[in-house]
Amino acid sequence: MKKKHYLTMIAVLMSMGLSMAQAQNPECMTNLSIYAEHAKVKNYDAAYEPWKMVYESCPDINKANFSYGEKILAHKIKNSSGADKDGYIQDLMTLYDNSLKYFPNKFHPAGVAIDKALLSYDNKMASDEQLYDMLGKAFKEDKQHFKNPKALYLYFSTLVDLHGEGKKDLQEVFDVYDDVTEKVEVENKKLTDVVTKLLPKDSLGTLTSKEKRRLKAATTNSKSYGKIAGSIDSKLGALADCGNLIPLYEKSYEAKKGDVNWVKRAVGRMFSKECTDDPMFRKLFEAQLALDPSADAYLYGGTLKQKAGDNKGAIADFNKAVELETDPYRKSNILYKIATTVRRSSKSQARSYALKAINANPANGKAYLLIANLYAGSANACGSSAFEKRAIYWKAAEMARKAGRVDPSLSGRANKSAASYSAKAPTKEMIFSSGKAGQTVTFSCWVGGSVRVPNL
Repeated sequence: MKKKHYLTMIAVLMSMGLSMAQAQNPECMTNLSIYAEHAKVKNYDAAYEPWKMVYESCPDINKANFSYGEKILAHKIKNSSGADKDGYIQDLMTLYDNSLKYFPNKFHPAGVAIDKALLSYDNKMASDEQLYDMLGKAFKEDKQHFKNPKALYLYFSTLVDLHGEGKKDLQEVFDVYDDVTEKVEVENKKLTDVVTKLLPKDSLGTLTSKEKRRLKAATTNSKSYGKIAGSIDSKLGALADCGNLIPLYEKSYEAKKGDVNWVKRAVGRMFSKECTDDPMFRKLFEAQLALDPSADAYLYGGTLKQKAGDNKGAIADFNKAVELETDPYRKSNILYKIATTVRRSSKSQARSYALKAINANPANGKAYLLIANLYAGSANACGSSAFEKRAIYWKAAEMARKAGRVDPSLSGRANKSAASYSAKAPTKEMIFSSGKAGQTVTFSCWVGGSVRVPNL
């Protein structure tokens, strides 16, 4: 009873606070209702005056002052020029600051900093140095809420441009690249977890309306992260080739060899860029092995053994890497890396590791794309006739499409691959001539399995 009475008193006090705010200016609630109705139908010009009155008189009466206020002022900025436009821009900057002041539980420092930085960028109001400093501060101080894909790209892009001007060193470029790509991976993992959970229900047609919205939002946002990840890699470009990496790590090795994070990132980057033939890779790998004999270290050790012709030792190290890793997501990534490493020596073994990667993380679209590529690369070895050989491309296209479904961030790449494979599959004319429409083609090569020929 005491708890119930306490909660009732809180509700009464909250309503009294709202009543007091209304009593101070009874027009606030009326104008709030008016501008909200206009804003809902995107009639922002009609919403402006009543919104301005409420925002200036009762800024804390409702979060809508800021959520709708942003849209209203953005409309004004877009449709004005000169001094008027500058005034609206400054009003929006102030609104962003006030959102954090009046509703600190609804808005976050990183979000506000991002909004201000993007507004400055879009209106050419800040230099690369200013943008990089604004976004860098937000990323470091409120990384949890730094989720905007455009801002993540801008943060890294401005740094690369500053490096090109001789204002930032290469090590900082690599450090921020690692931070940003890691953030993209973390956020996309959350989204693909949603997709993985809801796709089976979607295929059965049993999604609720709420789940449909969740699946659509997760798919859309994952695609955005995929586009940004590709842009970030393109922006890094040749800066991360072996010619830059090796002298940088040789120069920094003595000072950094005790820093486990630096060593792990250096080894990982040299591995991903296939700089493993250089003695510096072995030096860094041995340093990591001494500091942190983790799953990744055995992956790299296996790679070195494989290059030396010790395939048995390489497989033993690869399996040790998998055994040591307990996190399913990281285990899946290690299995995928192993699959890419052994693909040159054995396509079937590469598929085996790729399937294990998918088993550990059903959203590992890269593993599906790898299998698709392995199938496509085996066309000439999988069939006795031209038709049968080209039929393998249907199977490859199927795998590529699946990659885009389980990980929407890869959808652009997956769709492009699927279209390329489909174009190489038997044409309608070939299907007609073969008389195999609707029949099943079985593969006797390492690929195994079968594919159904489309009906005409």
